[in-house]
Amino acid sequence: MKCTFCGKIVPEGTGKVYVKKDGKVFNFCSLKCEKNQLKLKRKSVNVKWTEKHHLEKAKMSTKNKKEETKVSTKEETKVSTR
Repeated sequence: MKCTFCGKIVPEGTGKVYVKKDGKVFNFCSLKCEKNQLKLKRKSVNVKWTEKHHLEKAKMSTKNKKEETKVSTKEETKVSTR
């Protein structure tokens, strides 16, 4: 099972399971993750040390690189047609 907040794998028999009144189940690997999500109400994508942040950052950088190549190819075609 994975930690709901940071995305790390939680070995069986460790960590904490938190169940809200509406039935949502949260698995936490540490008190740090538990506090960040429940008490401080932070989003895991915005916290730099989480795996989810690193994945989102990688997606954004890949997306930006694709956009840059599209822009550069358009500029090259404009220059060659003149």
